[in-house]
Amino acid sequence: MAVRFASQFGDGMFQAGLGGAILFNPERHTDPTAIAAGFAVLLLPYSVIGPFAGALLDRWDRKLVLLWASVLRGVLIVSAATLLAAGVGETPILVLALAAVGVSRFVLAGVSASLPRVVRPDWLVPTNSVLATVGSGVSAAGAAAAVAVIGVVGAGDDGSGLAVALAACGSLVGAVAAAGFASHRLGPEPGAREAAVRAVAHGLANGARAVWHSRGVTTAMIGIGAHRIVFGVDTLILVLVLREPSGDGALTSGLGGFGVAVGATAAGMLLAAVTTPLLIPGLGRSRVVVAGLTVAFAVQCTLIAQFDHTLLLVGAFLLGFAGQSVKLTGDAAMQLEIDDDHRGQVFALQDTVFNIAFIVAVAAASVVIAPDGRSAGLVFTAAGVYAVGLMAIAVVARRRPFPRF
Repeated sequence: MAVRFASQFGDGMFQAGLGGAILFNPERHTDPTAIAAGFAVLLLPYSVIGPFAGALLDRWDRKLVLLWASVLRGVLIVSAATLLAAGVGETPILVLALAAVGVSRFVLAGVSASLPRVVRPDWLVPTNSVLATVGSGVSAAGAAAAVAVIGVVGAGDDGSGLAVALAACGSLVGAVAAAGFASHRLGPEPGAREAAVRAVAHGLANGARAVWHSRGVTTAMIGIGAHRIVFGVDTLILVLVLREPSGDGALTSGLGGFGVAVGATAAGMLLAAVTTPLLIPGLGRSRVVVAGLTVAFAVQCTLIAQFDHTLLLVGAFLLGFAGQSVKLTGDAAMQLEIDDDHRGQVFALQDTVFNIAFIVAVAAASVVIAPDGRSAGLVFTAAGVYAVGLMAIAVVARRRPFPRF
């Protein structure tokens, strides 16, 4: 819990500080294409190496991985903050940021893969929900702290640089917490490291094969991928629309409005964390994924399509709820249906699906979106992605189960 929460607080603060620096900084200006490039620089490299790094989570002592990854992330964050405060251009800042975000994803994948080593199987679903409930709130608190720092110091490079630098505190706390575990307490077994080189080379194939052999995990991965595509499109729409002044005040536009949107999304995730453990026993994991995508489809076709500042914030809350329901269900499926030797690879593959789906969506949307973000055709095209995801899940449901991988 300490490693996860410290990481999420630092991530929330780092991402909000970086967002303030790049997206809402009066000293810098970005168009949709530049925003898409920034997201690609932040996430794409880790998406490429993620499955291979995931293999190491199944071969290296996860305690050491969490410890040194936290230290490395702190160094990268401080370096990015230093360049930002010095007024350096976006490219070197984003290069450091991409490395920091990649390491952060690695930490969260390692925490998820380690959880079954410290929690009984029958407590995994409620434990995941408690961690997500508090964790999303902690992440939102980190983002709010960054917004507050920028609000006090100013929206220029100095305020953003200070907010980013303070995010390194989360990495420090996470490293101290990870150091408290005994060797191999978080897995895997020491003998598993013998096949490390070959496992790294085949990380993507191993993770994909494990997913394919589990119908429940395949269903969850489809749901996660579909939601992340739409979330990428909606993120670009939200940024562009909120940059325009609103008659409703500062809380629905600019950096303040973006902070409210992040908080609304986190609140939806909190609600999902409370309700998902209650829904899974009655509906089953696959039906929860279907329900989440159905709710998201309805929100996309109604609230998001209005391009109203307030309705977009309500939509952010509901999409946060639907997306987190799918994500929590997927986490439970991966922890329960995937064996320990492949679990790290599968969680790293999930992160890859998260990142690539998001990047491709933002990049594609940036080419066709209006400068003010108000593109109705794009909104309904994104809704169609949810529909395709639901049809793909229906096909998977009819597939005959494979023997256990």
